[in-house]
Amino acid sequence: MAAPTAHHTSSVYIAAPEGDTGKSTVAVGVLHMLCAHAARVGVFRPIARSANESDYVLELLLAHTTADVGYDEAIGVRYEQVHDDPESALAEIVERYHAVAQECDAVVIVGSDYTDVASPSELNFNARIAVNLGAPVLLTVRGLDRTPEEIAHVVRLCRAELDGENAHLMAVVANRCDPDAVDEVGSALAELGVPSWALPEVPLLTAPTVAELRDAIGGELYSGDPELLQREVLDVMVGGMTSEHILERLTDGLAVIAPADRSDVLLALVNAHEAEGFPSLAGIIMNGGLLPHKSVARLVEGIKPRLPILTTTLNTYQTARAAAMTRGRVAAGSQRKVDTALNLVEQHIDSAELLRHIAVPIPSVVTPQLFEFQLIDRARQDRKHIVLPEGTDDRVLRAAGRVLRRSVADLTLLGNEAAVRGRAAELGVDLGESRVLDPTESEHIDEFAAEYARLRAHKGISEERAREFVTDISYFGTMMVHLGLADGMVSGAAHTTAHTIRPSFEIIKTQPGVSTVSSVFLMCLADRVLVYGDCAVVPDPTADQLADIAISSAATAQQFGIEPRIAMLSYSTGESGTGADVDKVRAATGFVHDRRPDLLVEGPIQYDAAIEPTVASAKLPGSRVAGQATVFVFPDLNTGNNTYKAVQRSAGAIAVGPVLQGLRKPVNDLSRGALVTDIVNTVAITAIQAQALSDAQALGEVAQ
Repeated sequence: MAAPTAHHTSSVYIAAPEGDTGKSTVAVGVLHMLCAHAARVGVFRPIARSANESDYVLELLLAHTTADVGYDEAIGVRYEQVHDDPESALAEIVERYHAVAQECDAVVIVGSDYTDVASPSELNFNARIAVNLGAPVLLTVRGLDRTPEEIAHVVRLCRAELDGENAHLMAVVANRCDPDAVDEVGSALAELGVPSWALPEVPLLTAPTVAELRDAIGGELYSGDPELLQREVLDVMVGGMTSEHILERLTDGLAVIAPADRSDVLLALVNAHEAEGFPSLAGIIMNGGLLPHKSVARLVEGIKPRLPILTTTLNTYQTARAAAMTRGRVAAGSQRKVDTALNLVEQHIDSAELLRHIAVPIPSVVTPQLFEFQLIDRARQDRKHIVLPEGTDDRVLRAAGRVLRRSVADLTLLGNEAAVRGRAAELGVDLGESRVLDPTESEHIDEFAAEYARLRAHKGISEERAREFVTDISYFGTMMVHLGLADGMVSGAAHTTAHTIRPSFEIIKTQPGVSTVSSVFLMCLADRVLVYGDCAVVPDPTADQLADIAISSAATAQQFGIEPRIAMLSYSTGESGTGADVDKVRAATGFVHDRRPDLLVEGPIQYDAAIEPTVASAKLPGSRVAGQATVFVFPDLNTGNNTYKAVQRSAGAIAVGPVLQGLRKPVNDLSRGALVTDIVNTVAITAIQAQALSDAQALGEVAQ
């Protein structure tokens, strides 16, 4: 790391007076708050959990940081060093922290975990660390099994201890409180005169996954979908009664313990999991080291259950005890738990007040992570309704769960409701209040068919023929957007671009004054976000189409907080070149000047002159665009598609998109290789586009 220089870094020290406070839940939530407001946010762990195994809390937080700080750099000392020489350990912590702070605009410091530390008390030692690091303390206390008065009493004792070390208590979070007493806890804490918040207990956050349960019982996967091992087990039941009574007691996320020679129980559970109207189980544990009878095993194999079935040599008591004592972790790979934790913190902690106390600096650059956090934050501020036609795709279901948990948008998924909700439950995805519609059985078919026939009457489409079209998921979703039943649509994870956007051309059509539907990629570089268009839709645009693309791309840039300075790219800069390709770009630039004289546009211009100030000063001195362009319009799809991929791969840029533009209402296409995060980001982008449309309509109504 670089040698220390004058540099201000904001910090917050998250400390607890005991174990099991859910401190990591609070830490990941605070980390995300900071990442939405600062460019380089890091994490520091003054005392790591152990020298023998990795610190899962640190690994979790590092997966969400935006600063370039590695695992080893983010650790101060080990518990053993504190035991051996507390003063020397403290000095090393301070030195290592400042090396991290030098690379960050803000740092979340996460105190120790009460695994074992020498006298004085652990909170006292954490207070000393906080003072020496110059960090205010965010105190996290456990509310579980405590009354509001008892929680407030614990905080008073902690405050006295922090005061004794001159540590500054910035705020208090009472976590894992009785959900019915959250308001009472908040009132009790308010009397202490320090910013405070109460978070309810959420069983999911402490629930083990099926894989963690398997490890705890020393078991193996007998059959089932290995992907479902990551599902959380919300409860465990010993299946010691008859099948009918077991079936009466099943709940979502339940794991049932039963010996393999109870064939009736095994078959009842496997079939109940698959049957409509029964809860979706997390797994079955066959204890006692027994395996099913060969005829039963053949029957189970024929059913092909996705439900994980585990085996263990432990007896019933040992299995139940091990399962009951297994506590799940909010770890780096626990996306459902991470999203739940983020939503919990966002709902119950006033981020504006907390950040005011941390005094976060205004970022001078926009990193990819900061841009992504800002996308989610903007979408959440005015939730829109997005339709996801591919409701049977696992990636879409997982993304839907994340969107809903983070309150990014309201959703409708298309597909058979029982199948969609059943698979979602198997994946541990809570679709909550989202709608699931089957296009082949919807009450909207007649309405959609009549409207589609009206729109396509010039093509000879009858209502009977229109009914065939509108039951297709892409046409159905597009009709929902067209008729105001949804604000936008995201599709393409399992279908071609043509299948996704052709209905939009036919139904939604283009915005007034725009005749070309095009696309951009939001290219997130290390320190800024650029707009590249068109890289996905129009193969060989005319000069008029290039002008459309430039104007639409400028509008898209503005929607996402990017000041548009448009570079109309060519192999020649200024007046130096001639030829049909250069002339096309020169004409397009003139059209943009004529149609939108308010926009800053330069062309034809080469890429290096558009992005690099030193080249710009030599080739186009005095230009308000050259050297500082933010919107890059490529002369054709061949150039644009290859350039964005080259920059993505060689410069390590994150390409968000394609974002479709020019349509009257937002529809966006996904890559068929889209990851869950890509789908979540595209939903957020579509929601922001819908927000801009709503704002424009509101302004139009006011103007009228």
